[in-house]
Amino acid sequence: MTDAVYQYLSKTEEETKALGQRIAKIAQKGDIFALYGTLGMGKSVFSRAFIQSFLKDTDVPSPTFTLLQTYETPNFDIYHFDLYRLKETEEIFELGMEEAMYQGVCLIEWPENMGGYLPRRAISIKITPQAEGRLFEVFCTQEEDKKRFNQLNGKN
Repeated sequence: MTDAVYQYLSKTEEETKALGQRIAKIAQKGDIFALYGTLGMGKSVFSRAFIQSFLKDTDVPSPTFTLLQTYETPNFDIYHFDLYRLKETEEIFELGMEEAMYQGVCLIEWPENMGGYLPRRAISIKITPQAEGRLFEVFCTQEEDKKRFNQLNGKN
């Protein structure tokens, strides 16, 4: 993997929520956010804040048991996948993953369970524990995505 285009050290749940809201502001139709991290790293907290930045008073349950929750926003639909309980990689097609990747914005928790089906263009967000909290590192392959994250860094 190349160097991270964006890094953020979250020391609290509130800071993780703020990051989710901040990244939501630069989200575009067709974005795929692949959220990597072990249990309890903040994937669901990040995703909930991301979704609620578009839909303020909407309840956002974790899709752990349903595998998918969908939310309509004015500009695109948000598909929140939690693939932790996925039994077979091919089940992603039953969930409508292909359509979701082109029709809206995808937030995918446990993307490693997709095997080789995760597109190269996906924006990977790796969350690792740090003594002070959680380190969020963003990796992307598309130049246009790198430019958007450079704006978050204050770079042109």
